[in-house]
Amino acid sequence: MDRPGAKAGAYTVSSQAKAGAEESQEIPIVSIVGKSDTGKTTLIEKLIPELNRRGYRVATIKHDVHGFGIDHEGKDSWRHKQAGARVTVLSSPWQVAVVEDVEKDHEIAELREKYIGYVDIILTEGFKKNRHPKVEAFRADREGDLICRGDINLLAVAGDPPPPISVPCFSGNDVNGIVDLIENRFLR
Repeated sequence: MDRPGAKAGAYTVSSQAKAGAEESQEIPIVSIVGKSDTGKTTLIEKLIPELNRRGYRVATIKHDVHGFGIDHEGKDSWRHKQAGARVTVLSSPWQVAVVEDVEKDHEIAELREKYIGYVDIILTEGFKKNRHPKVEAFRADREGDLICRGDINLLAVAGDPPPPISVPCFSGNDVNGIVDLIENRFLR
């Protein structure tokens, strides 16, 4: 059954797809970080199709320090949670979502191990202080310096030319260059 509005060849990976994935090889993680309104989401939107075009399956994790809601008041799944369910799984022929109460803000690696499998790479947005390789989205009109200057995990900068730094710098439109770097470092 085709998902309404889905592109040909599109697929959805369930959040529990980790079962059966090769345990011996960790899925690489690259974080897209930056100040607010520097183009992080736009950059990810450009990277995903290019990685897909090259044959890679991509997962994303978006960090939201303010919380979020995917369940809606009055809906059955919302009512399940209100009644005390710790985990509620929403399932359709096209998607699976898990709404789970958690005791803490999870590390990216914990999320990878618990929820993600059958992909070649994970791109994250946010998680500014994580220990994974980072590409910082930078806009010169934002006050201040790079947020990852001095971070040993800074892989590259994308966007406006930053103040001098010793990592590769790409235009935000140089998707091929950024994907080449990611591919050469983590996917070959």
